[in-house]
Amino acid sequence: MYAIVDIAGQQFKISENQKIYVNRLEAEEGSVVTFDKVLLTDNDGKIAVGTPLVSGAAVSAKVLAHVKGDKVVIFKKKRRKGYRKTTGFRASLTQIQIEKI
Repeated sequence: MYAIVDIAGQQFKISENQKIYVNRLEAEEGSVVTFDKVLLTDNDGKIAVGTPLVSGAAVSAKVLAHVKGDKVVIFKKKRRKGYRKTTGFRASLTQIQIEKI
């Protein structure tokens, strides 16, 4: 069984007991959050597609940790002008485990 869910503005294909990283959620570590924006569900070949959401479907997940992602280096340069600029970025992420669809 799997589902396609909209979590914090991004769509994820999830199944039970799966661990994923999503954009930072406003929830405490160890708490359970519920996502009701389910776009599609598949239960052993029975596919339910929402228009735009599947009615009555929800996904519950447990918040495992709040972490920072890998560093992304941004380097800007203009040739022959002596302009070079380096900055970095680390995304704030939340690790969740899907408990029930």
